[in-house]
Amino acid sequence: MTLKERFLQYVGFDTQSDESSTTFPSTDKQLVLLRHLAEEMKALGLTEVEMDQHGYVMGTIPATPGCEGAPVIGFISHVDTAPDMSGKDVKPQIIENYDGGDIRLNDQLMMYVADFPELAFFKGHTLITTDGTTLLGADDKAGVAEIMTAAEYLMQHPEVKHGKIRIGFTPDEEIGRGVDHFDVARFGAKYAYTMDGSIEGELEYENFNAASAKLTVNGRNIHPGYAKGKMINSLQVLCDLHALLPEAMRPEATAGYEGFFHLIGINGSVEKASASYIIRDHDRKLFDEKKELMTAAVAFINKKYG
Repeated sequence: MTLKERFLQYVGFDTQSDESSTTFPSTDKQLVLLRHLAEEMKALGLTEVEMDQHGYVMGTIPATPGCEGAPVIGFISHVDTAPDMSGKDVKPQIIENYDGGDIRLNDQLMMYVADFPELAFFKGHTLITTDGTTLLGADDKAGVAEIMTAAEYLMQHPEVKHGKIRIGFTPDEEIGRGVDHFDVARFGAKYAYTMDGSIEGELEYENFNAASAKLTVNGRNIHPGYAKGKMINSLQVLCDLHALLPEAMRPEATAGYEGFFHLIGINGSVEKASASYIIRDHDRKLFDEKKELMTAAVAFINKKYG
């Protein structure tokens, strides 16, 4: 099976994770692809293939003769797709020999080079896009397909010398829980690489510190004709809190190593509302300061409104 064929097969699995779920994995549908991958590894001849009680799938490409003493290398990808948009009934569009221009996804949606200048880099390549109604799922089924295709190649070409290689597929990465039950010792790799990047050939060796903040506001709903001095509008309270966070520390105003507060969701009514944030920074001291600032903003709002 080619890399493209394998990728198109995997995006056919709906593996969307669910941040509101209390189970692990957060959705049972992730297990369908994980079981499929375990069976596919067995069919390719990999050894030590298993799926544990948490849904993690691991397998081994045995060392070639004479390389048994080499350090164990691992390759990891996650199978889930983001909760932000549906990953069901994906309809991939294949663009052969891309001309470098704007891409039509459907009758209403276009990808404009002006908005995504990095598209120019892929002129002449084959592109795979969504039709605009769902996620494509390339994050990270592209990584899954890369690993499985490489595994197939190595199993069929024993002349390529290598030590023991461990493969791991995980659920729930998109909601920040992917490592919660990952058994590092059982995986047994001296070094491991996550195949979840962007540009071909790019190697990332650093990571940011990340936290989530979930806020709930209990307001007081009064008929607007009699609300003066009585109503507490939960939505307005959240707006007041958001205004306390530095505008220059939002994703749209930051780059590189600059940290941010990212408001990813706000829901509710006058009586009750909630908001969700992502807080990130590469620098641990600045990261802790951002968490402290969020806590101080909440304390200020609580004092203001009671």
